[in-house]
Parts: sequence; structure tokens; C-alpha cells
Amino acid sequence: MPPSKLAHVVYQTNRMAEMRDWYATVLDGHVIYQNPHLCFVTYDEEHHRVAFVDFGPLAPRAPAAGGALGPKPVEQAGLHHVAFTFASMGELLDNYVRLRDRGIRPFFCVNHGPTTSMYYRDPDGNRIELQIDNFATAEEGQAWMHSPAFDENPIGVEYDPDRLVSRFRAGVPVAELVIRG
Repeated sequence: MPPSKLAHVVYQTNRMAEMRDWYATVLDGHVIYQNPHLCFVTYDEEHHRVAFVDFGPLAPRAPAAGGALGPKPVEQAGLHHVAFTFASMGELLDNYVRLRDRGIRPFFCVNHGPTTSMYYRDPDGNRIELQIDNFATAEEGQAWMHSPAFDENPIGVEYDPDRLVSRFRAGVPVAELVIRG
């Protein structure tokens, strides 16, 4: 029997305050509990979605090589990114503008086909993806992933987030905005 949901992500860090503030800002969340070694942040009814632990000095992370998803390999094995889904294109773009205006910009924006996504790096260099689903149902998204178009280009097509905001605000239908070019 599968689990019912992904409950939370925990980051080990020596930058507790920076990480807490960054995730609270990016996810529009708030601190539920904090002490010198633990911090729990949520953005919904869950008791926590993101947590941070600092149990002592950590070795610095080796910098990643290449772009968001490759073609150059990263220098270490481990988690690539964590994704958070927004309910609508409007919410994703409003969040993008809110973050952009605070100096937090994505390093990679891509229409994967099943999702329209923006990738960011947190203060420790971890990648997070903020996305919307481009299909009304999971079944439609999965069917698209079995299409020749996805097989030909499984990463997707990059886009300019400011241009996407302009087109959305100009009234271009979301159904047109999510079509992968």
C-alpha cells in the first residue's frame, strides 16, 4: 500500500536563520517551532512541510557543475531538487513576481510538458522547483509523458518568466500559455 502523501523535507544546515527566512519567503510560509537546533516551517494546515536541523559543523557542499538539469553532471550524488505545486498559473506567477521583487530569481524556467516550472537555489545551494500542473488530471499528464514529443525532449522548453507574466496579464488563456513550444 503506498503512502498517502509526501509530508515534509528536512535540510541539514549550518545556516539555520538564512534557510528559515529563505523558505518562509519563497513558500510564503511561517515558523511553527524553532530552537537552536531545529526549525519547522509550514505554508498550509500541515504541522510542518520544511524543517532544518543544525547539530554541529558540516563540511561545505561542493559546487554543482553545469546548468539546472544537465548535460554536465553534478559533482556528488544525492537529492537533485524538491518540487512544490501551485494551484494555478496566476498563483505561480504572482509568487514569481513577489520573489523577483525581493531579489530572489529562478536560475532555470522550463515548460516540461506536464508542468510549467521555475527552479531556484536556496542559501545552501539546494534546488527547489516551483511549478503548476499543465494538465487537468494526472492521467493526462502521464499520457503525455508516453508521447513521442516527450520522448524526443523530456526536459522541455525554456521560457522567460517576465514574458510569461506579461502574456498572462494580457489575457492570453492559460491553456495556450502551457502549450510546450
